[in-house]
Order: sequence, then C-alpha cells, then structure tokens
Amino acid sequence: MRRRRHANEVGGAAEVELAADVAVDGGHRGRPRPAAIAVTLLTRKPLGAAGGIITILFLLIGVFADVLAPYGMNELHTRDMLSPPSATYWLGTDNLGRDILSRVIFGARISVIVGLAASALSTAIGVIIGMLSGYVGGKLDLVLQRVVDGIMSLPLLPVVLVVVSLFGPGMLTLILVMGILWGIGSSRSMRAIIMSFKTNVYVVAAAAVGSRTRRILVRHLLPNVMPFIVTGFTITVPAVILTEAALSFLGFGVPPPAPSWGGMLGRDGRQFMYLAPWMAIWPGLALSIVVYGISMFGDALRDVLDPRLKGGVGRYGMDQNRTRRATQAAEPARSAGADQARP
Repeated sequence: MRRRRHANEVGGAAEVELAADVAVDGGHRGRPRPAAIAVTLLTRKPLGAAGGIITILFLLIGVFADVLAPYGMNELHTRDMLSPPSATYWLGTDNLGRDILSRVIFGARISVIVGLAASALSTAIGVIIGMLSGYVGGKLDLVLQRVVDGIMSLPLLPVVLVVVSLFGPGMLTLILVMGILWGIGSSRSMRAIIMSFKTNVYVVAAAAVGSRTRRILVRHLLPNVMPFIVTGFTITVPAVILTEAALSFLGFGVPPPAPSWGGMLGRDGRQFMYLAPWMAIWPGLALSIVVYGISMFGDALRDVLDPRLKGGVGRYGMDQNRTRRATQAAEPARSAGADQARP
C-alpha cells in the first residue's frame, strides 16, 4: 500500500520547488541588461563597439538592399563595361556593365541570409545536443559524444565540398550543411557548460521534487546559459560567411548570377584582375570589413557576458562583486568584535 503523504511533506516539496523557481528568477534579475552591456562595450571594449556598429550597418544594408542599391544587381549597361569608379558608377562596373556597388550591396543580403540562418541552425543543434548530453549523461552522453568525435575528426571544408557537389550548389544546401556540421562541433562546449551548471542548488532542488527533465532544461538551465549561446552565435556568423565566400570562390557556393562576394572574387574578379582590379578589390574589402567587425563584436561580447573572464558583467561576476563588497563592509565589525573579545 502506498503511504499517504503528510501535508508537511507536500508543503516542503512545494517550498523546494518554489525556492528553485525563485533561484532561477533571481538569476534572471541578476543578468546584465542591454544598456549595461552597451556601456561596458563603449567604455572597456572600443573595438568591440566599433565592430557592433559595423555589424548593425551590415544587417541594415542587407535588409534594405533594394532601397540602397542605385541599380539592379543584374542590370546591364553595355556601353559602360569595365568602367572605372566615377560619379555615375561609384565603384565601377564589371565586364558585363553591371554596377559593382549595387552587386556588393545585394551580396551583403546573401551573406546576411546565409550567415544568420546557418548560425541559427548551428546554435539550435549545438544547444539541443549539448544540453541532452550534458544533463542526462549515461549511455546517451556516451553515444552522442562518440558520434560528435567521429564527425569532428573529418576535415570541415572537404566534407562541405563533397556534400555540395552531391546535392548541387545553392543557398539552402549551404545553410543546411554548414549549420549541421557547425552545430555538431559546437555541442561539445555547450555540454561542458551544462555539466558545470547542473550541480547548482536550484537544479538539484528541482530534480529532487520530481520536476521533469524538459522543465529543468527549459526553465532552469536554458535561461542561465543564454549569454554563452549569444556569444557562440556571434562568433559563428563570421566563420560561416567566410566559408560561404570560400565555397563561392571555388564555384560550389551560391550559383550565378547571384552576387555573392566570394563569387565576385572568384569568377570575374580573378579573370579581370589586371584589367579592372576594382572588380575584386571592392567585394574583397567588404568581406574583410564585415568579418573583422563581427569577429571583434563577438569577442568583446564574450568578454563582457562570460562570467569566467575578468571584467565581465555576467551573473557570476556580479555576485562575486556583491560578495566582495559585503565582506569588506563586515570586516570592520569583525575586527571590533575580535578586539573586544581579546582579554
């Protein structure tokens, strides 16, 4: 026969669950606000702030390419083929008479779509695999990590080239291949983060009262690892953009006539390098500036949000500062009490 639970036991379980919820809610309140992150970036990480501005401009250019571009991305001006930069064509024209500035602007849209979509897919896969492997553990962790080890042992770019050559080049193929491969690789770091967080009091309390694994992962663990997810996403975006440019340069990326920056460098830009160098200079410069800006922004954001790094404004760093101030405030009273107790 099942023993009837006493009211005190039920109340105690509810109190433990409530304490776990209060603990994680306190973690939400202790997390830095966007205004604090922006101030920290501007004061301590000027390069990161500049990278954030470049990132925002890059996103805006990609979204509003139809409005900003002076001409269509494939609009031909046969009388002005290979024209150098001028007042009419600010960055010159290519061998078909297409405006380079317009194609660079539309190329930003392709980089935005591929970079954000592949990075979002990569982050989602990495979070799901890492959280399940790190929290559940056991045989599931063993199987998942052996699969991850096997995939990570393969060289990334040749694998992408083989898959793209089998299924054909295209934007969707690039997003799926890069998102899956990067997500499996990033699951290792997420697993380590989850393993360090699952021993916290609020997670142990939630598990002790019988909370389901899904509730613990979504309610208690996911909100507290969100800074790591955000920084991982910002660091993945420039790597994806560079890989897409490399594949387009080799002819396995976004097919023409879409104006991919890598394709503009690899196809016509390389062929007319000496006759019309602006065909390769401008897309290469745009690619370098965007990748540099996003990389600087991602590194600075990691330094600010990662609580394990000195100077970060993460929850751990804020708690440590609060504890240090409380200890310093209690030190005079402790010293006075010791002096009074001394004979």
